[in-house]
Amino acid sequence: MTEGSGSSDGGGGDTPPPFQRATAALNAARTRPEVQLSALPAPKRLAPFSCAVSAAVMDPADDEAELADGRFVLLHDPSGQESWHSTFRVVTLARTELEPEIAGDPLLPEVTWSWLTGALEAQSAAYSDSSGTVTRSGSSYFGGLEERPPQTELEIRASWTPRPDDPAAPDALPDMAAHLIAWTELLCQCAGLPPEAGEGSSVVSLPKRRGPQPL
Repeated sequence: MTEGSGSSDGGGGDTPPPFQRATAALNAARTRPEVQLSALPAPKRLAPFSCAVSAAVMDPADDEAELADGRFVLLHDPSGQESWHSTFRVVTLARTELEPEIAGDPLLPEVTWSWLTGALEAQSAAYSDSSGTVTRSGSSYFGGLEERPPQTELEIRASWTPRPDDPAAPDALPDMAAHLIAWTELLCQCAGLPPEAGEGSSVVSLPKRRGPQPL
């Protein structure tokens, strides 16, 4: 699923074993059936080694309807970076279209950010040094598109440092499968999907609607 980039081809050779293990964990992650994952070309300027995954959440009632989408990027610098406080960093983007009555909720940014942190905690995905933005943007259409109703898109850009569950363990690495699964759970909440059986009843999602649409 993932495609790595770095000083080698990302599949061996000079690729550091920790990065190989991390990408193998991403490939082994099992997400909800509504989530479609695929490899993306990895960015080459953010870190010596990286891999990227795109995700789309499909409507269970219509597998042609996309409710939310985004990308998940894993960065690795064997020398570490000061701002990461680690050798690994996760950078993500999530997008969905909002119902008009939800778009104006003043608490929406705080609520959606709490979905991310809550999903990470629910998956026991240890993390630190998180940062990000929650943005609402509206579009009105004119001319040949004037029959389309106004649309508001929610965009969540977030990054964090994944941490090992047991930092004291020899060769401890973050559980990257847990981090990817947690991020896809955020996407599912943005898409308005109900929690899967066994998830907490306190989980609240956005009302479901057809997601980002092409012009």
